[in-house]
Amino acid sequence: MNSVSIVLILLLAVVMSGAIARMLPLAIPRPLVQIAIGAAIGISGTFRATLEPEIFFLLFLPPLLFLDGWRIPREELLKDRTTILALALGLVLFTVLGIGLFIHWLIPAMPIAVAFALAAVISPTDPIAVSAIAQRVPIPRRMMHILEGESLLNDASGLVCLRFAVAAALTGTFSLYDAALSFLWMAIGGILIGGSVTWVVTRTKEAISRRYGEDGGSQILISLLIPFGAYLLAEAFHCSGILAAVAAGITMGFAETSGPVLAVTRIRRNTVWDMIQFAANGIIFVLLGEQLPEILAGAADTVRVTGHHTPWWLLGYVVAITLGLAALRFAWVWVAFRMTLFRQGQATATPSVRTVSAMTFAGVRGAITLAGVLTLPLATADGSAFPARDLAIFLAMGVIILSLVAGSIGLPMLLHGLQMPVDISVKADDDRARVAAAEAAIAEIERVQHSMAEGRKDADLYVAAAGRIMDEYRDRIESRSQDAETSTLARRTDKIEREMRLAALRAERTEILRKVRARKLGSETARKIIRELDHLEARYAG
Repeated sequence: MNSVSIVLILLLAVVMSGAIARMLPLAIPRPLVQIAIGAAIGISGTFRATLEPEIFFLLFLPPLLFLDGWRIPREELLKDRTTILALALGLVLFTVLGIGLFIHWLIPAMPIAVAFALAAVISPTDPIAVSAIAQRVPIPRRMMHILEGESLLNDASGLVCLRFAVAAALTGTFSLYDAALSFLWMAIGGILIGGSVTWVVTRTKEAISRRYGEDGGSQILISLLIPFGAYLLAEAFHCSGILAAVAAGITMGFAETSGPVLAVTRIRRNTVWDMIQFAANGIIFVLLGEQLPEILAGAADTVRVTGHHTPWWLLGYVVAITLGLAALRFAWVWVAFRMTLFRQGQATATPSVRTVSAMTFAGVRGAITLAGVLTLPLATADGSAFPARDLAIFLAMGVIILSLVAGSIGLPMLLHGLQMPVDISVKADDDRARVAAAEAAIAEIERVQHSMAEGRKDADLYVAAAGRIMDEYRDRIESRSQDAETSTLARRTDKIEREMRLAALRAERTEILRKVRARKLGSETARKIIRELDHLEARYAG
């Protein structure tokens, strides 16, 4: 019962964080609110959550990484692949080496392998925290795609580096040759296993659905099990479960384009995954806050590891490490953007300092960093305590909090009015796709009309119904096939019409609910009508 109570308290804290974040007059990111609520719980002594690092890793990382891979826009990922790879792989290695050596120089009492392990866990960025910070100042679309792609890959690369650093700390030895071979085995094996698990499961599911029909609940449950299956299978073969979860998510995105799924299943599945993402990320930050008082209480003991006597040194170390991360990220982003401009034939152009600064502030650490640092072993192979583990956890938590605070202050100011280069082909692709879909719909309506009306005396009813539907599609084709000025006007008209439709749907729902309260309409009928209105509102609001 104690475990059940802890889970319920954590979920309640996550729910409260969303409400409190919306009530605050300032744009305080939700992760900071969740950390504060967790700290309040920790101070009150309501409960003490203790998780084994491996269990913590298994519970939270596979679904989050899987969902990132599943939902990332693959086309946008490919367009900016050079920049994303430079940030996700090059910057991670640069950070691990640079910050690892810096931490060991700053705190000589921390073994260099542990310093590299700490550098590895603070290297991945967290786009969810960035989105929460910038919720009142929208991030330019292209920048957000770059940040999403970077986070998707640097989660894996940073945590793989963590595994090697921990292994070196446990064994006391490190071989670059063996590490390179192990990395290739872990990376290639993890990617192949993750992709294969998703492909086999989705193809089997589709074959069963085609023959025996689709069960929406089973479809959703299968999507929940895939990341855990890929992760556990990869770990069983001593490959990277992290990369397996990422590869499984990316493969899921490709598999969806070839396998039909009922619309209602997609809607329900998206809702379930949104809830899981919200709850899992929220619980991680609440746990961070809940453990913070205990770690602060032990700060006096922790600081002795550094050779000092006052806990204020720990704050200084956190600030120094955070500034070091920002400096390395600024330099790397500037060089990466400079190389991109050079390849585009703009050899004399220089990157915008404002854009580079925004990308630097966007390097917020979050859930992945916390999950990674908590997986540090409690003991070495001989049973002795893992060296400087509490110090590493404290510094990682400090970097998370300080980066969140700095990002919540600096990023909105830098993003205000900032515009990234726009890909002009995106709108044209959107128009062509919608026109092609509308033309296919008209052709299918004509076919269905003739099939349904053939031999019937009331065939004119079918012709009239088909005519009304086809007129809507023809209007869509006409509005998307005009010149740029006319197309812009049509988009404005569509926006005005959409807002009016939304207002009308909300008025319908209000009236239905009023009739239910007045007992003039049955609840079953009301639920059916409201469900239809909700789907229409979701369509126009999207």
